[in-house]
Amino acid sequence: MASGRKPVIVRKFSRDWLAGYAGAEFGQQTLELEVLDLSGKVVRMDWEQVKWVCYVREFAIAGQDPGNPERLLRKSFAVRPRTPGLWMRLKLMDGDDLEGLAANDRTLVEGAGLLLTPPDTRSNTQRIYVPRTAIQVLEVVSLIGAAGRKRAEAGKRGEEQPDLFSREIENGWRN
Repeated sequence: MASGRKPVIVRKFSRDWLAGYAGAEFGQQTLELEVLDLSGKVVRMDWEQVKWVCYVREFAIAGQDPGNPERLLRKSFAVRPRTPGLWMRLKLMDGDDLEGLAANDRTLVEGAGLLLTPPDTRSNTQRIYVPRTAIQVLEVVSLIGAAGRKRAEAGKRGEEQPDLFSREIENGWRN
């Protein structure tokens, strides 16, 4: 996925969807989403119409479920995730619920939307971009992976461990 355009499936609030290729910087400062569809036509749509944009491995193959081209089977975590990040729970404008892991960085407050890692990373959907206009309720469930870093930093700042035996006794035992 090193190219300038990434394969995406755009789900609209009208339940319609569009498969195509989106630019790498589409959600940051643009007023509308621009997608190059599979026929080679550029399609533009307002962010208010977009429910989410799924970065996918491959597009739907004939004979698969046309109602779920993202093949997003699980929208919530069955158990606590192990990957570091913020475990987020979103309620979208149409009442649909979605969970995912977000990076703990400035994009949470500055970006035009949230980039989430879905609960099932082995599915067709690798990442989900949810525009802020699509989010009704946002809840941070947990911060994953931060406790390990705090413990490591505390160990570095602490004093050296005191010796259990004095150096004289230790030297005497070696002789």
